[in-house]
Amino acid sequence: MDGVDIVTRVGKLSLIDLAGSERALATDQRTQRSIEGANINRSLLALSNCINALVEGKKHIPYRNSKLTQLLKDSLGGSCHTVMIANISPSNLTFGETQNTLHWADRAKEIKTKVLYCHFVIKHFTFYSVEP
Repeated sequence: MDGVDIVTRVGKLSLIDLAGSERALATDQRTQRSIEGANINRSLLALSNCINALVEGKKHIPYRNSKLTQLLKDSLGGSCHTVMIANISPSNLTFGETQNTLHWADRAKEIKTKVLYCHFVIKHFTFYSVEP
């Protein structure tokens, strides 16, 4: 009997685009786009609450307040490598949005996580039979 260890690593990639919610506030119409922007803003508020709770070291993190925060639970407070890409504009017309984005990025980088690697070892046995 020959035993071989097989180590499996599992990864998770979350790509979330939260852009466009600010522009919906510039119009008065209750279109599908403005309703979607309002939902994004609710998710952003829940995300902000989670980020603040993690940075302040609170015991209870309100992940259940939004589907977004439930999806990002591992990335925010788990044992993951997390990267946040903040897309900003050099235009003075979007100064407020750029400043808000940089504030978010600055606050998010204060979250401290401890990356742990979990190795799943599967024993694989190969049987050889010798025919006479």
